[in-house]
Amino acid sequence: MRAEGQAHIDRIEAALALVRKSLDWDRALRRLEELDARVQDPSLWDNPKEAQAISREQKQLESAIGTVNEISAEMADAVEFIELGEMEGDDAVVADGLASLAKLAERADADKVQALLSGEADGNDTYLEIHAGAGGTESQDWAEMLLRMYARWAEQRGFKVETVEYQAGEQAGIKSATLLIKGENAYGYAKTESGVHRLVRISPYDSSARRHTSFSSVWVYPVIDDDISIEVNEGDLRIDTYRASGSGGQHVNTTDSAVRITHLPTGIVVASQNDRSQHKNRATAMNMLKARLFEREMAEREAAAAGEYQEKTEIGWGHQIRSYVLQPYQMVKDLRTGVTSSAPDDVLDGKIDDYIAAALAQRVTGETVEVEDVE
Repeated sequence: MRAEGQAHIDRIEAALALVRKSLDWDRALRRLEELDARVQDPSLWDNPKEAQAISREQKQLESAIGTVNEISAEMADAVEFIELGEMEGDDAVVADGLASLAKLAERADADKVQALLSGEADGNDTYLEIHAGAGGTESQDWAEMLLRMYARWAEQRGFKVETVEYQAGEQAGIKSATLLIKGENAYGYAKTESGVHRLVRISPYDSSARRHTSFSSVWVYPVIDDDISIEVNEGDLRIDTYRASGSGGQHVNTTDSAVRITHLPTGIVVASQNDRSQHKNRATAMNMLKARLFEREMAEREAAAAGEYQEKTEIGWGHQIRSYVLQPYQMVKDLRTGVTSSAPDDVLDGKIDDYIAAALAQRVTGETVEVEDVE
């Protein structure tokens, strides 16, 4: 086997191994057998809601397992085709086999990401919050750069983006903002972005042209649907109303229509000012609160076995998940992926999918990526 072909095989096998680990392969096979038998039971449909949930789980497992088996079979056929061409000295046959392996490797990488989006709420819409850290105008400008990056990324994927809450900075940028991103697997794709993002650059706001380090936090949590029940005690809430703010003109309200809800037991704060109706903003804020509580519950369950759960409100600013350096000539480099873009408005533009795929894989393998320090 030529080196090129072996490289494709290694890439395919690595993708399939990751999917099998994500599915817990042996358990998934047993579970599919159980679901197949359950679906054949006529009494299942006496409870339509349960039947739909079982049917949905069965289809998901069938799709994931079937994809792995199909790719494995096609890879074996391509390898056999290449070996036959090598035995007969037919370069055309070998070239066709290598081309098939290359396409199969690309498909395996794409299917790998889809298979990794198997969490309870991965298929749901998502809220994405951005908050500027300490640093005044510097951090607020960085927060707005992140806001534009995620909004463009979502639009490029065909997602619908709505601004739920927006607090403009005093001189530039934003203090905070919340986006509602609607689309298939929106939460699954975006969830690995939660954490603190750091930017190092020569400040355009510093007359001495000194280098500044700015921090902004990004929190991602799913929009809950009718299948998820979250109970909230009204007595645990503090509800404040205030006048919506913005950049002026149509963004400024003349009534106290914006709503901020604080969940006292957890300290979670959500706000909505997207609508001119206080009633609608309150309903939106309540949905956001339930989503935050559900995401918190999921995080607790996922980390219970490891005993490593840490509330997001307790995560320090030093625990950044990604670092960027804004170099001369407006070049932005992401130190975790090595991706360089041509302008600050294009931070990881078009490349964020590569990072998300890697981050999803890290969640399964448990491997960590070291963040290069910036002097």
